[in-house]
Amino acid sequence: MTDHRTVELPEVTLAYRESGPPGAPPLLLLHALGERATDWAGVLPDLAPRHRVLALDLRGHGDSGRPGRYGVETMRDDVLAFLDALGLDRVDVVGHSMGGVVAYLLAQEHPERVGRLVLEDVPAPYPRPAAPVADAPAGPVDFDWAVVKPVKAQLDTPEPVWLERMAAITAPTLVVAGGRASHVPQDRIAEMAGRIPDCRVVTVEAGHLVHHTRPAEFVAAVAPFLDLARR
Repeated sequence: MTDHRTVELPEVTLAYRESGPPGAPPLLLLHALGERATDWAGVLPDLAPRHRVLALDLRGHGDSGRPGRYGVETMRDDVLAFLDALGLDRVDVVGHSMGGVVAYLLAQEHPERVGRLVLEDVPAPYPRPAAPVADAPAGPVDFDWAVVKPVKAQLDTPEPVWLERMAAITAPTLVVAGGRASHVPQDRIAEMAGRIPDCRVVTVEAGHLVHHTRPAEFVAAVAPFLDLARR
């Protein structure tokens, strides 16, 4: 069963979905730009039995608040406040794309709060050519379109310190790369992974949406890695 809940933070209300045994090790799932907690539905049944899974709607997404102030560092701070509100000192974190950036920023800034870290086809913090941001679609979407421009600008021109501080990540880290079909440069992912002290890379030839396109292979890579913390 999945419970839909919210946490009131000073600036924003965050919505999340909780699954799995309450006393199991906590696992936080962070979605990509324009997605929401339900994005993890395809892999949740295989993760929840052994974890207390918390799938978060990041600010401006899903059922969370849309305060108009956006950025990946702000989302990182939201996640920290969310963990504090739930009384969670340490969690395992899985982040996809933008959510992976939020996850590695959290692991850099607060290494004591992250037990194990999974980064799914995450944009590495290297400058990249900027593409124009499209106009907002005519119909409704599950996120605030105002998120796109500031977040994309940060991913196109990341702060140099993000790369420099990869060495500050103490969590054992698994990078799940999407392979040749992904638009994310795979060589950059490998370079980023090489800067994290305890990190290995698994490539699943699925493109950017690994947990969607090949959920069984995603779980086969991620679940044993997370379970190592229990041994």
